[in-house]
Amino acid sequence: MSARQKKFEFNARCQEAYDAIMQLRLNTGKALLEEEKRANPDNLIPYFIENYADFFILFFNEDPAVYARQRKQRAARLDLMEQGPEDSPYYLYTQAAIKFQWAMIRVKFGEKWDAVWEIRKAYLTLKDNQRKFPKFLPNNMIAGSMQTVFGTIPEGYKWITNILGLRGSIKDGMASLQTVIDSNDPTAALFKEESYYYYCYLKLFIENKPEQLWAFIQRKQLDTKNNYLFALMVANLSLNNQKADQGIRVLEERNQSPEYAEIWYKEYVLGLMKLERQDDDAIAHLERFVNNFKGKFYVKEALQRLSWAYYMKGDMAGANRYRSMIAQRGNTETDADKQAQKEAKSGRWPDPLLLKARLLSDGGFYEQARQLLLTKRANDFPTVELKLEYAYRLARIYDEMGMDSSAIKLYEATIKIGSNRPEYFAARAALQLGYIYEKMGDKAKAKQSFQTCLDMEGHDYKNSLDQRAKSGMLRLEGK
Repeated sequence: MSARQKKFEFNARCQEAYDAIMQLRLNTGKALLEEEKRANPDNLIPYFIENYADFFILFFNEDPAVYARQRKQRAARLDLMEQGPEDSPYYLYTQAAIKFQWAMIRVKFGEKWDAVWEIRKAYLTLKDNQRKFPKFLPNNMIAGSMQTVFGTIPEGYKWITNILGLRGSIKDGMASLQTVIDSNDPTAALFKEESYYYYCYLKLFIENKPEQLWAFIQRKQLDTKNNYLFALMVANLSLNNQKADQGIRVLEERNQSPEYAEIWYKEYVLGLMKLERQDDDAIAHLERFVNNFKGKFYVKEALQRLSWAYYMKGDMAGANRYRSMIAQRGNTETDADKQAQKEAKSGRWPDPLLLKARLLSDGGFYEQARQLLLTKRANDFPTVELKLEYAYRLARIYDEMGMDSSAIKLYEATIKIGSNRPEYFAARAALQLGYIYEKMGDKAKAKQSFQTCLDMEGHDYKNSLDQRAKSGMLRLEGK
């Protein structure tokens, strides 16, 4: 067959397959793609969509055996895409998207350098495609998302973007992504739900605009019941935005049909939120995660939460059993995993009252957490570290309850006592102060607070707090 006859035809059957795969009904989607390959052997789109199915399974489940089996597909699919007609906007777009997806997968399998180069290639390919086909909106979806993220890379990693020649801007990146969301163009419509996915994550983690995020999810009426990917997304965003009740509800009310892929990550998210709500079955979900998940991310954190759950029940044998596994399993790529490893090594256990208040507060159960903390005073705790944590936890609760002046006082006290200490409390307090002043419209004080956060060295969660503070600075400068 000559290369001339190959084509990119995103027809109705491909669309149906892509929609099924985006909902994590992977086998249904793959069966449709096989039909399409038989009926339309010259069409390259099924091979492109197939990459999504591999992406989701590898990205969420991180199984090294599946990776070893599937990794050769990357080169095979890119070769196929290169056989398509160069005058199609899909010619470069499909190649960039495949590279982008494999870059995300490579991060999960510890191949960071390869991932970075892959991202660079994907980005430059998209930029090239934007020049050739400026009206082809899917370009903007991925390029805009990348540009937004590049805009917030912490100082410690700046050299990477400099070497790679990647220029970031939150404002331009989000505006670019918005063009896809707002467009009625039929090609943009095809990728609409995928664009929502990027948009929601960036809204919360980069722009820090939770109100806008939840309003968007309401307005677009995202189908978290039948779209498992949306259910996982909303649950993860709920977990990261103190909305445990909502996150648990979304995962428990979703369509449980066996047609959906088995994603062990769900058990981790559900277990964390149930522990925050103090549900008895939190342990069962977390145990299901650590027993079935073959990957490295979130494992130390899940084991730490299990050790806490047993500790709070007064079962020290269970607590120590899970704590001793922390050193053996997982990796320390995420700040939470790093912190779990550090806590396990220290051999110390958290103060039970502060731990319970922290979990309640993380889940959004502020009134219960506040009542619990107010049974004590800072001076009731024996060490500086515990006094500091007490002030910080209470500040966070006041902050979340909208009691700004009480929060500001306690955040300032936390910074004063904790700025040269290894705990993250002072840095997080400075970040939160920045958010409060940003909300009040006091740009000078907001900037000063974000800078204070960036200036603190050697504490837990440094990378993720720096990225958030950096995003704050850039928002204030309107970049």
